[in-house]
Amino acid sequence: MASGTALIYSEEMTTHKLLWNDPVCDIEVPERLSSSYEQLKCYYLVERCVLVPAREGSEEEILLVHSSEHVEVAKSTQTMNEEELKKTSGNYDAFFFHPSTYRCARLAVGATLQLVDAVMSGKVCNGMALVRPPGHHSQRNAANGFCLFNNVAIAAEYAKLKYGLQRILIVDWDVHHGQGTQYIFEEDPRVLYFSWHRYEHQEFWPSLKESDYDAVGLGKGKGFNINLPWNKVGMGNSDYLAAFFHVLLPMAFEFDPELVLVSSGYDSGIGDPEGEMNATPEIFAHLTHFLMQLANGKLCVILEGGYHLKSLSESVCMTVKTLLGDPVPQVTGEMAPCLSAIESIQNVRAAHKPYWKWLMCEDTSFLQNLSTKSHLLKKANPNPSMEHESKMTNDDETVKVERFLELHMKNILFPVPPIKTATTTDFKDSAHLLPVPVHLVKEMDRTEIKALVSGFYADLVKEDKTLLSLGSMLAILDKILKKEVCNGIAESPASSVSVAVALRHSVRFGFQRVLCIFVGDMQIVPNTDDGKILMIHICEKEHFSLLFKDAEGNDFFSAVLGFILPVAYSYQPNLTVIAVGPNRSLGISGISLLFALLQGLAESRILAVIEDTEINVMQSVAKALVGASTPHFGVYVPPTQEKVNKIKKLRDQFQQEWKMLQCSGKL
Repeated sequence: MASGTALIYSEEMTTHKLLWNDPVCDIEVPERLSSSYEQLKCYYLVERCVLVPAREGSEEEILLVHSSEHVEVAKSTQTMNEEELKKTSGNYDAFFFHPSTYRCARLAVGATLQLVDAVMSGKVCNGMALVRPPGHHSQRNAANGFCLFNNVAIAAEYAKLKYGLQRILIVDWDVHHGQGTQYIFEEDPRVLYFSWHRYEHQEFWPSLKESDYDAVGLGKGKGFNINLPWNKVGMGNSDYLAAFFHVLLPMAFEFDPELVLVSSGYDSGIGDPEGEMNATPEIFAHLTHFLMQLANGKLCVILEGGYHLKSLSESVCMTVKTLLGDPVPQVTGEMAPCLSAIESIQNVRAAHKPYWKWLMCEDTSFLQNLSTKSHLLKKANPNPSMEHESKMTNDDETVKVERFLELHMKNILFPVPPIKTATTTDFKDSAHLLPVPVHLVKEMDRTEIKALVSGFYADLVKEDKTLLSLGSMLAILDKILKKEVCNGIAESPASSVSVAVALRHSVRFGFQRVLCIFVGDMQIVPNTDDGKILMIHICEKEHFSLLFKDAEGNDFFSAVLGFILPVAYSYQPNLTVIAVGPNRSLGISGISLLFALLQGLAESRILAVIEDTEINVMQSVAKALVGASTPHFGVYVPPTQEKVNKIKKLRDQFQQEWKMLQCSGKL
């Protein structure tokens, strides 16, 4: 199995710079690259990565996407003087040439392809390429928006050609629409392109009609171009998560990519003068974590935009930390998407309903974007085209955001526990079958268990046999609560009692929000810690308030992406407890993915309590907890209308309390 994270950086790419005064282009500075790399060094992340050297992309590779005329123009700029460079740059929208631009752009292409090769060959599992100039605006025959060659588009064509890939997902979370990438692949069903971008009803650059939600692709590519337009500034963490839960992730799991490429622009982050959004750096850790569950973990992240240096560099670090497998920080902010985001998400779902199985039974309808269109009618804007790519916050605002981020990062970052995953020595007979990184801890002493139970949990534990089985679970739970391990897995013959004790023990320890998910048939002991424990039951018998009946196969995606994840992120637990019992309606691959997805919560603190003694269940859960890529789900089969309706009923019932549910179904 591939392991490790590649990092590709070449200082030479900082030599591409603006030689004259141009208020549109002067934010695309070499420090974007160097400050990101320096911040990675500050967090000691560089030394943990597999450092892969950059190389020049060949002309043959660049011609996979671009015309020979475009390449020749770029090549000719190497010997131009400043006046000639300025004149040539003026032929394009928001672009500048330097004598080193052609060389840097070839390095950017080559670095991206080096990353693809490292991931596809199994040298590493995933990685990031820090490159300049960026690429997603450049088109077959034109530089555009700071971009000369379309690095990610070339990478997709290269991967199709060299590795015979048939399904590549490109996720473009830059704040500008990557129209260059869209044009290149809009007729190609082998590439699923997703872009969210500041749009403001076509007022924001590049101000194209084809950047709206109804541009779904052309010909055989219909349904494979997904545009999610943001029609107001100020979008935050919850808006981005809602877009993933209710649009991107269901489509991605149905598409089942063999490789994921990210056009990773951080101008969608807080403080950026271009995006004017409010998403904080840790959101990129969560988005990265979700994408790592696709394509057997084959994920290549390639830098695009990002013009507030502190916001950019911290967001790059959050991305790389997650690629390395570090626990994901708790996401901050109110977990409630804004009305404008809900409108955009609804419209994307409605536009794509004819093309996707997962949407066939969903209740979708177009909305009129009334929350933002009424504002635009009052807005005087005599020349909107002049607003593109050129807004700058003043120095005071930049400093203010820098100070905020300094404090914010100190608040959200935490020491990574020295041990990722633990189990107890009472599992020693089968321990050799678990993944190597699983750490064995000694179970709790029986005298200590008896004293603890008689003092606090006597009403829960009635039999000596049950009491003695708690030693494994309590030993692991204590390690998790004390942050000595990140997560753990315990075997228990009476999982419902073990979980009841674990929940009360966690609350007694001081945890205020504990999420508990039961998988399979088991007797659930009601909890009395009102508001401190949220329970969700995935089972066959309808005997509990939050449950999914027959959540098997691909019904799992409707249940987990459409309900469990939005509720869990709304709740923001400090700890997640997942109990797996007998008579499960959820298969092993579903259980593995459930554990993997929920590691985005509670700083990845998860206690797994397994009643089932099947070793393959223990193995699968242990692999998910140590960070192994999730098993393949197989061919996507849509859920039945009956099951979609059941989940919709649950969403309608709970969406006022758990706001992240509000992007599904009618408002």
